[in-house]
Formats: sequence, C-alpha cells, structure tokens
Amino acid sequence: MLDILRKRRSIRKYQERPIEPEKIETLKEGLLRSPSAKNLKSWEFVFVENPETIKKLAQVRGASSSFLAGAPLAIVVMGNEQTTNVWVEDASLAAMIGQLVATSIGLGSCWIQIRNRDHSPELSAEDYVRNLLGIPEPYRVLCILAVGYPAEEKKPIPKGELPYNKIHLEKF
Repeated sequence: MLDILRKRRSIRKYQERPIEPEKIETLKEGLLRSPSAKNLKSWEFVFVENPETIKKLAQVRGASSSFLAGAPLAIVVMGNEQTTNVWVEDASLAAMIGQLVATSIGLGSCWIQIRNRDHSPELSAEDYVRNLLGIPEPYRVLCILAVGYPAEEKKPIPKGELPYNKIHLEKF
C-alpha cells in the first residue's frame, strides 16, 4: 500500500490511449468496495468515456478542469444526501479508493472538485454537471476523477520532505 501511495500523484496530462475494458472493470470493482457509513453505500458513479461528453465536462471549472479534455475516462463521484448526512465523507472515501486503484493498475488520475464550486456566476459546477449528465435529485456531485495513462512523470515526494510537523503525539 505504501508503494501505491508513494506513486500516486495528481496527473493532468494523459496519453491518447484508451483504457482497456478489464481495467475499467477493476476501477468499478474498487469503487464498489469502498467503505461507507453504516454500509449504506450512499455513493454513486457515472463513468464517461465519450470524448465529446468529456470535453463538455472539462469546461465545468475553466482552467481548473480543462485538462480533463485529454483524459480517456471521467468518473463522476456522487452521493445521495437522503441516504445519509455523511454522503460527502462516503463519496470522498470512494474517490480516493478510485485514485489508489487507478495507480495500482498503471493509470494516472486527478481529482476535480465540483461540490461548492462555480461554473459561472449564474451556475454552480454541480448544476452544470447535473444538467449535462441528467443526474436527478437527491444525488449530489462531489468531484470528477480524470483517469488515463500518464503522459507526464512525477516522482514520489521524498520521505524527508513529508510534513511531519502535521503529526502530533499524545496532544496538540
């Protein structure tokens, strides 16, 4: 697990190469094995492989999301706010599991924050995604994961550069 955590970096450049169906299935299985509060499974996912739809999704947050246009896969991570009031935590855990699974099978990924972000002054990023993909209430969009074969190499952060000052022993 530490090897996967060391390798996982936010990848924003992808090869023009489709992801094999068996790897897509592995990603699905990983997401569906994600923990959730009281095992209520409040998360839901939309897998988008259509390049035209991905290009539209890439416009959700301007420069912050434009790199998604180069990814062969977008995974929209949602939660059902009627299932549990901790849907954000459930969906966040699932998104991170998805990124770790992607790394473990040789793919790169990057989280694009949607919840509490704007598409434009008149429209939230969440409503933009909801309208584009036909997502009904009570589902809430947390993020989009861009996934693909990396076209950039990012080295692991050296252990000595980790922010150990964030660790407190016994008390703050």
